[in-house]
Amino acid sequence: MADKSIMSYETVALDDEKSALVILDQTKLPYEVEILSLTDQKDIWNAIYLLQVRGAPAIGVAAGFGVYLAAKQIQADTWDEFYPQFKAAKDYLNSSRPTAVNLSWALNRMEQVVLDNRDKSVPELKELLHKESVAIKDEDVWMCRQIGEYGLTLIKDGDGILTHCNAGQLATSKYGTALAPIHLGRERGMNFRVYTDETRPLLQGARLSAFEMQADGVDTTVICDNMASQVMKNGWVNAVFVGCDRVAANGDACNKIGTSGVAILAKYYGIPFYVLGPTSTIDMSIARGEDITIEQRPAEEVTEMWYKRRMAPEGVKVYNPAFDFADNELIAGIVTEYGIARPPYNESLKEIFKKKAEAEAAKKK
Repeated sequence: MADKSIMSYETVALDDEKSALVILDQTKLPYEVEILSLTDQKDIWNAIYLLQVRGAPAIGVAAGFGVYLAAKQIQADTWDEFYPQFKAAKDYLNSSRPTAVNLSWALNRMEQVVLDNRDKSVPELKELLHKESVAIKDEDVWMCRQIGEYGLTLIKDGDGILTHCNAGQLATSKYGTALAPIHLGRERGMNFRVYTDETRPLLQGARLSAFEMQADGVDTTVICDNMASQVMKNGWVNAVFVGCDRVAANGDACNKIGTSGVAILAKYYGIPFYVLGPTSTIDMSIARGEDITIEQRPAEEVTEMWYKRRMAPEGVKVYNPAFDFADNELIAGIVTEYGIARPPYNESLKEIFKKKAEAEAAKKK
């Protein structure tokens, strides 16, 4: 392990001088801290697909930097020559993962810069794309801090919090989403007990959440996914905080596989279940959770990964969805950078976006 705390590393960064996307390789954690400097678009695509960079907000930041780097390499004299090449690069990166909406959100935002500036020269377009990609990251830090502030109002010093997967600093530019209130609370001298679901089959809870929680001095306990019920029954959990990869207009929240089971258990035991994520993960064009495309991952992640020997018989069928969704009726609140939405979500999420529009309009004045 590196000499400095994992909390002092940047998850995603841009090295503009070397035309590189710089990421912390999360597939190596917690055993090894390795920084990758990626200049080839295929390597950036692979980094997203292989979860070397992961977490919806971090994927969005990486995509913004990635498509900017693709744009830097485009040889064109006019907008008409530039745009088709940019669109091809954007579509290529967008194909890396289907579920996390931040990927397409960031890429669409970058494309809009090009579409809005048809009168600009190609060098000017590239500079505008550079500024937009940096803005996406800067806004991510601000959003995560705001989510942390709102999330802190839901818990008190000494509380026990259960989390699933990793929606902490390793999944964002700083602080995280689901873990932002805990990191922010630690900055203010607060203490929490955090139970991190192991999160099969990729172990993001055991490898990543527990790693960053320990690094921040948080009392941390790793549990297998099937132990959550017992931990709740013991009275050790005051709230559940999870992140999200895509939230439908009705409040159904898609997150790492196993989240729906945690939500059902929390409802049974009377524990508030909160989803924390930026408005960029809320997709108002999708009516409900059933309409969200769920990524299917390779069978080997279940049968072979982490084992010295294969742990399931050859030829057995494997079902390995990367995500499921928690029904809106199980969710006590959706925490965003513009406040906390409460049921009914069809109305409260619209109010969140209204606040966002008002804030953005005020900035432009």
